Amino acid sequence: MADLTIPEGGFWPAPEIPQPNIYPMEWRVETEKLAAIYEKSKRMVWNPADLPWDGLSPDDFTVEQRLGIMYWFAVLANFDASGPAVFARATIQAFEKHEEDPVRKCFFSITRDEMNHEECCQRTIAKLWPGGPLDWTPVTDLEKAAHNNIGWLYHNGGRYWTGYSSAVGKYSLPVLFTSFMMGEMAASTLFRGMASGTQHPVFSEMFQRIGRDESRHLQICMTILENEWPGLTDDVRSLITRQLRAGFVFLSMILWEPPEGFWELPPYFLDNHRVLMDHAREAGLGVLSYEEQAENWRVAMARIRAIVERWGIEFPAIPELDIEGVHVDFLDPEEIIPVF
Repeated sequence: MADLTIPEGGFWPAPEIPQPNIYPMEWRVETEKLAAIYEKSKRMVWNPADLPWDGLSPDDFTVEQRLGIMYWFAVLANFDASGPAVFARATIQAFEKHEEDPVRKCFFSITRDEMNHEECCQRTIAKLWPGGPLDWTPVTDLEKAAHNNIGWLYHNGGRYWTGYSSAVGKYSLPVLFTSFMMGEMAASTLFRGMASGTQHPVFSEMFQRIGRDESRHLQICMTILENEWPGLTDDVRSLITRQLRAGFVFLSMILWEPPEGFWELPPYFLDNHRVLMDHAREAGLGVLSYEEQAENWRVAMARIRAIVERWGIEFPAIPELDIEGVHVDFLDPEEIIPVF
């Protein structure tokens, strides 16, 4: 065995590593509950390919219904397709800021789950409308309306991703996770309702599994926020209030209808959106009615309000749902953390 080489005067100290950086590596555990949630996430992993796709046939629907289902999943994909990238970016940030090990691992688990959710959009659209969401040539007026609406929707998604990419490093964990909590609370509400309302076994199982994932993500968010919210400054509280309003505005496209004055949409978008959603509803997808969606939002908002007000965080006014609160001025896309 070779002898050690020990320099005269002792070993040279390694240079200090500039931060933020993922090095030096460490596996610090401060929140055992988060570590337990991560272990649970590994046991709950599922494969979208194992859903009963053979039971989903285009022949079971009219052309209009197939288009409606494709459109609904294309709208969902504006949120779910951003999920893997949003949480992957957040995972990197958690490593660079040397958050405790369970925080980094829980971010990773959400990234993996969101990839499954995106795959469900991908597989459904490929099965019912090859080339969707946009790589196909519309022929009828309804098809042209769907294709155009999706194009405008993804234009807005691109705006938000650009803002998130440039701003995510500026946000503290309380701000990030309040936005994530908003998305997970809304998502778990949405998928619970759709799982009970759909008439197709593929979508029933899909929505149940996605809903379980979103409930676990919400548990992660709440555990982290319970650690981070004590000691918030007034400036951070004010920023969180704005993020709550931003989350409502961003998520209403899939959970209800987009509020006016923020989304960049042509004047005919909403009328055609409603027609296409009606076709998805008639197909038995489980799309809730306008009033049912509004009530789901109110329930989710009430739960979020009860949580944040315990920590002295003011809740924003949501006039679209007749919810009173603090007025929030115009929101810039760079203020929105796009997540679902």
